[in-house]
Amino acid sequence: MSLASWFRWNEPPNRISQRSPAEMVVETLMMELSWQIKQAEKQQRERENEYRKIKTGVDYGWLVSYPKQSYDISPGERLQLEDMCTKIHPSYCGPVIIRFRQVVAEYEPEAQEVSRLFRSVLQEAAEKIKEEEEAKKLARQWNTKNRTSLSLTTFKSRSRISPFISDIKTISEDVERGSQPNRRVWSMPEFRNTK
Repeated sequence: MSLASWFRWNEPPNRISQRSPAEMVVETLMMELSWQIKQAEKQQRERENEYRKIKTGVDYGWLVSYPKQSYDISPGERLQLEDMCTKIHPSYCGPVIIRFRQVVAEYEPEAQEVSRLFRSVLQEAAEKIKEEEEAKKLARQWNTKNRTSLSLTTFKSRSRISPFISDIKTISEDVERGSQPNRRVWSMPEFRNTK
């Protein structure tokens, strides 16, 4: 056993650099889901205690012991939610968490309902991302298509090429008359503005 491998346990883990941004998004969103489930359970217990206190008139909260097991989503549902999280771009991770917290605060769900709310927020975000990508794609297509078509239409509407018009002067006419040729390049057709 080498000395380097002996001290390897002492090195800090490099897990962050080994994970892709998509994996980090999935992990962050799923951690948020589990935290919100725990918060919903806590609020549910507090509501039950308040109800008991109102019903009996006596607070036995200090005597109540809560079960260690908490609500957990099924493995199949967890895989579906993780798959939905992979469709979220890293730049949308923060807004998705904020929206999820707003929805949870608004509805005050029970622990079993939190995953359903999370799914709806993920679907909403995925649809929004898809719409924005389509809008960008259409804008790009419009800009490239529009540039070429506008330049051609404005060019066509302003001028017309008249290569066979009768009053086109040639170099031979200028030589025969003994005059200086115009500055115009004779190999080019004459352009006329039409209104």
